[in-house]
Amino acid sequence: MTSRFDGKVALVTGGTSGIGLATARKLLADGARVIVTGRDKTRLDDAVEDLPGVHAVRNDAADLSELDDLAALIKARYGRLDVVFANAGVASFQPASEVTEDKFDRMIGINFKGVFFTVQKVLPLLAPGASIVINASWTLHRGLSGASLYAATKAAVHNLTRTFAAELGPKGIRVNSVSPGYIETPMFHENVSADEHAGVIAAVPSGRFGTAAEVADAVAYLASDEASYVNGQDLIIDGGLVGVHRPTGE
Repeated sequence: MTSRFDGKVALVTGGTSGIGLATARKLLADGARVIVTGRDKTRLDDAVEDLPGVHAVRNDAADLSELDDLAALIKARYGRLDVVFANAGVASFQPASEVTEDKFDRMIGINFKGVFFTVQKVLPLLAPGASIVINASWTLHRGLSGASLYAATKAAVHNLTRTFAAELGPKGIRVNSVSPGYIETPMFHENVSADEHAGVIAAVPSGRFGTAAEVADAVAYLASDEASYVNGQDLIIDGGLVGVHRPTGE
């Protein structure tokens, strides 16, 4: 039996934990050769131990010279890319009145600039049939108090999904995004305290948090030939949070 990514080369940025790590695991299981990036050496080492065969590269998505080095490394080692999951990102939630210039620049630099230039730098490695998936967020679809800066960066990359799809479609390259809801990851636990969990779950019609593996399944679908006619779309993976109203008390 063959797997759907046999012989293909995939890049997962921010691939050392959470959704990125789960996606790297899924792509490996489906036959891909996988490169993951991250800024933290300990997490990179852990990813290599957790996922035998993965190629871990220290890289800061907000640093263009490091992105140049990453593209050069991939070209020298693999010659091409078939799948890109632009996943590297950070989260920070606070009222708009508390957003500092440093916080603004950091969030924009990683979540928006990093995604834009990751795609730009690897474009020469993508052949017809390649697929790009961008990690957005449910917060671009519905207002959330305290998320003005974070949600704006995710709305920006959602727009990139559509504009890149228009630009790259004639070259045979598809671009889609995923918008995860409340997914149980280290980043989620860093930003949502345990005493808030019950209230969060109460807002989700499915009545639970999502898992990183469930998002990884969606990314793998969009990156695969099974989604060959899906382009410029955003797939919301949120248990119904955005699209279904759950009355209080249910």
